[in-house]
Amino acid sequence: MSTHNVLSAGDPAPWFKQRSFANPNYSFDTAAGRYIVLCYFASAADAHAEEAIKAVQSRAEIFDDAFASFFGVSLDPSDESRQRFADSYPGFRFFWDFDATIGRLYGMLPKEGDVNASDIRRAWFVLDPTMRVMRVIPFADDRSDIAELVDFMDRLPRPSHFAGFEVNAPILILPQVFEPEFCQMLISLYNADGGRESGFMRERDGKTVTVTDHSHKRRKDYNIADQALIQETQTRILRRVVPEIRKVHQFHVTRMERYLVGCYSAEDGGHFESHRDNMTSGTAHRRFAVSINLNEDFEGGEVGFPEYGARRYKAPAGGAVVFSCSLLHSVSRVTQGSRYAFLPFLYDDAAAKIREANNRFLADGVGVYKREKTG
Repeated sequence: MSTHNVLSAGDPAPWFKQRSFANPNYSFDTAAGRYIVLCYFASAADAHAEEAIKAVQSRAEIFDDAFASFFGVSLDPSDESRQRFADSYPGFRFFWDFDATIGRLYGMLPKEGDVNASDIRRAWFVLDPTMRVMRVIPFADDRSDIAELVDFMDRLPRPSHFAGFEVNAPILILPQVFEPEFCQMLISLYNADGGRESGFMRERDGKTVTVTDHSHKRRKDYNIADQALIQETQTRILRRVVPEIRKVHQFHVTRMERYLVGCYSAEDGGHFESHRDNMTSGTAHRRFAVSINLNEDFEGGEVGFPEYGARRYKAPAGGAVVFSCSLLHSVSRVTQGSRYAFLPFLYDDAAAKIREANNRFLADGVGVYKREKTG
């Protein structure tokens, strides 16, 4: 049995969180949406590694964070002080893998146990925009791996056509979930309240906390408290969304979380950068996100899925965009007017047990979750 993990073309690239040059806890999955070159060079003290880094740094037209991004991975603590290994934007970033997290996942180090110099492997991993492995190129004694990597990158199509043609995001578009009158009523309730600034969830020291960062997200929310109105939203979701999820995904929704009207306004610079909706203990139960536009008279504010190209989606008023909470997605900046949306999450009884069990991981100020049935 192999002492190292083995990755090859077609395999999903392992996700991880690791310290980088600029971020103490970089979530690698958020880099999806472009080609990624992950180079496990282990130590820059090696001449081969130094030549490899110089080669990619000379190709800024490739590594521009639109077509591709480069991530170098060092196992050598002394590399932190080497000037060449500072991040350079766009395109170039470095991970400090001193605890061997990345090396073990990617088969560059033994799966477990102490690491000896003879155990260390070095290679290039080329990932597609959905973070599946396209090519693994081991370091070669004659350094031919560097030319092979550059040649491979030069022959790739634009990221939206990585599969040979444009791939649509695996989402549902459902018009007429809410009636026009119902939409207007929800907007009126929001405007009467004015909304409150909302943050987003992060994991810190084993707890799910709410974070506010306007560079990442800017939105104001109104939380619906009226039980009769909550029931009306549930009824529409149950009749018009749940059957489609069952048909397409063979998933039986029984629970609904969050009854809020969110507003992304041009005045506030409303937007939400790329994220996934189930990446903390407090959100791990979420299965599907539903984004129901309540109006159309705004510019920007479209939902995008970077793993599947640059196309963005704007549902008609009353219409929904429905997608897995595991998908990387974003909301583009609203440039004119205000986008109002009803934004619940859906899950099932099995996920409800996860939700309750994870109450202990919620930080103070993050509401304890309770079961909310849709039917």
